[in-house]
Amino acid sequence: MLRPHLLLTLLIFVALGAYFAHVIGGQRTASSLPGSIVPSDSGTKGSSSGTTGTNTPFGRDKQAYNDDRGDDDSSSDGDRRENIAGQFDYYALVLSWSPTYCNDEGRDDETQCNRRDGGRYSFVLHGLWPQYESGYPRNCRTQRRPFVPDSVINSMLDIMPSRGLVIHEYRAHGTCSGLDPAQYFATAHRLYDRINIPERFRNPMESQVTSATDVKRAFLQANPQFRPDMIAVVCGGAGGMLREVRLCLTKDGGPRNCGRNETQRNLCMANQVFVPPTRSTSRNNNWQTQQPVQLPGPVNSGVGADHLPGPR
Repeated sequence: MLRPHLLLTLLIFVALGAYFAHVIGGQRTASSLPGSIVPSDSGTKGSSSGTTGTNTPFGRDKQAYNDDRGDDDSSSDGDRRENIAGQFDYYALVLSWSPTYCNDEGRDDETQCNRRDGGRYSFVLHGLWPQYESGYPRNCRTQRRPFVPDSVINSMLDIMPSRGLVIHEYRAHGTCSGLDPAQYFATAHRLYDRINIPERFRNPMESQVTSATDVKRAFLQANPQFRPDMIAVVCGGAGGMLREVRLCLTKDGGPRNCGRNETQRNLCMANQVFVPPTRSTSRNNNWQTQQPVQLPGPVNSGVGADHLPGPR
């Protein structure tokens, strides 16, 4: 027969064993539940593409633009909705200033920047992006392989001067629209055609020094159906050059206010925005060698609610 102190010690060990078994079993059960957080060694945010927070080149095409959506606080998982085709809140119609691309990385690009026919682009269509109010879907699954036919690609080359860009935009963004390639790009072209490009940005012969506020004001004057909270301006790179103008639209194509993805302070904080010319009157086509031309502002151009602070 066990002595009393040995029996008490044995009971204590049995109780401790039962407790630890209960704790370990509870952790295993929690890790198997839907929505539980499992540690990862990847060090990246979860998204369908596997990466967030970086500027991602559009495939291997030299004419590709950088996707600046990783620069703000938004991410593909910001809304906590899955990347399901057709489930989004609004579109961002993104217009890129082609001369900035040509100055930065496209100097040898014969399709867009050094065309043999002498043609030059000003604002081109970067893409039509399905957006959540905060965050955005990306690379949504489709019933069929996201193949873009040549006929559809060719129909977009007047406003999207890159085959690689067209293909990338459908795979990354068009798949989330719920439309097939032909429908998606027909919609994108139609919405682009509805936008009036301000006169000063149609074919400027000289470089310009302006501000994000003035760029937005010019688009509002040319497109009175929009309000200030429906347009955002993106700048960046050396000298704070103009990169994009984003216009927010409903699923039906009507103007609407932008979500958090287009928060202006996250997209352009510079006091001055440099606009490279479409065509140069100088023998040296490098716009940086020219004397900038200051755009005239409004008569009463004091600091207001739409004024942007200086660079960070």
